[in-house]
Amino acid sequence: MATVTRARRAEIQRQSHRIRMRCQRERHTVERTVTEIRTALPEVTPLEAWRLALGWSRAETIEQIARLYRADRLRPRNLTDARLCRWEHDQGEWPDPEYTVMLCRAYGAQPEQLGLAERRTALPPALVRYRHFHDPNNGPGPHDQEAPMTTDAGLPAVGESMRLALLANPDGGTLVVDLAEAAVEHYALNYSKHPPSTLFEQVREVRQLLTPVLQSEAHTGDIQRQVGWLSALLGNLAYHLGDTSGARAHLATAAAYGARAGDSRLEAWAWGAQSMVARAADRLTEAVLYAERGAAAAPSGLVRAQLHAWALLPALAVVGRGEDADRALATAMTELEGAVHAQAPGRFGFDAAELALHRAESYLLLDRAAEARACAESSVTDCVPGTPGWAAASLVLAQAEVRDAPQDAEQRGHDVLDRVSAARLRSTARTRLQQLDARLSARGSSSHGLNERLRTLPAPIDAHGRAIS
Repeated sequence: MATVTRARRAEIQRQSHRIRMRCQRERHTVERTVTEIRTALPEVTPLEAWRLALGWSRAETIEQIARLYRADRLRPRNLTDARLCRWEHDQGEWPDPEYTVMLCRAYGAQPEQLGLAERRTALPPALVRYRHFHDPNNGPGPHDQEAPMTTDAGLPAVGESMRLALLANPDGGTLVVDLAEAAVEHYALNYSKHPPSTLFEQVREVRQLLTPVLQSEAHTGDIQRQVGWLSALLGNLAYHLGDTSGARAHLATAAAYGARAGDSRLEAWAWGAQSMVARAADRLTEAVLYAERGAAAAPSGLVRAQLHAWALLPALAVVGRGEDADRALATAMTELEGAVHAQAPGRFGFDAAELALHRAESYLLLDRAAEARACAESSVTDCVPGTPGWAAASLVLAQAEVRDAPQDAEQRGHDVLDRVSAARLRSTARTRLQQLDARLSARGSSSHGLNERLRTLPAPIDAHGRAIS
């Protein structure tokens, strides 16, 4: 294995980062980025180059592989940083066939691209389930995929089905309960795929349809639960439209119906969302109290991990309680490790990308920029480009980059504005863009171009109460 000094290794990291950022700005593929890294840095092996092109640390690669094992309902193998380092740098060290497949899945590459083809052998039958190699003739690969979308017509159709069910069962009944649950699931899973104002109208209509059913004695608890979840959706949508007072009202309703229906998950989530709204309104004492109330109500496992990471961690960080914030994060990680499911989809769900985002934002508040940057990069990598989650992670990463790479930070702000239309730009993304501009200005790095784009950005709701289209 060729000796590379520590100073040279640090320079490789810096140069590869600059190349990756330039390639991202120029919309190059990961494969093109790998080529440019290896051209500029010939001592970098293909396996290492793919990791650098993705912007991952070795720890992040190991976690991604472990996540793939868990998704397949298998126990992760004990891959270490040292072993991955040897695979990248020592030509005498090679991953076995199973790890070869998992590396290909994690990086979205084929063995030939990772420099592993020479040792590729036929996989035993037990490993056939790991065959996820991408054939260029069979459509896009893992890093080219877009999130599956529901159609615009799918939203009002759910409301129409609810009206039909109520015509047949005006007092409710099993059909109405099942359909109400399906409606909540549909709106939650497709929350990020529509402008907030459009989704708000549809959710509100379904809640209105269910209001008379609450007066019926049949299935009252089940209907109350679904009305509570619909109110939670309206609260989150109002918040993303910049309507904090409306959000407070809807979320208070959600918490009340969660308590009445005995749904601790709904109650906990509603208080967590109240904490988020309070932070945005600079009501910091209330934000901590709401977060603590939500964390106390949350059932163990994934929900408790979510409440500690999403609500309690940032609430404690914003008031400067660093040690308490670290304890909240430790609880979240412990609960996540013991959870039956490591993630859940949709607006009410939780996953690794969201956890990394909340960690990054909290580290920023605690002035721990290096940790913030690492977590934000991990979140960006796990998100589909152009989605609200990607925008949030990109803007937090940009804020973390202001000190050392202000030009990269500014470009990320432009990338978000280029990829996300004004109608889909949530109030949280707008706030993060303003924070980014303020950080750049404070360092004397502010760009008139970014500042001007923010100044002329149309408001989500105009002076007459109309949402932008």
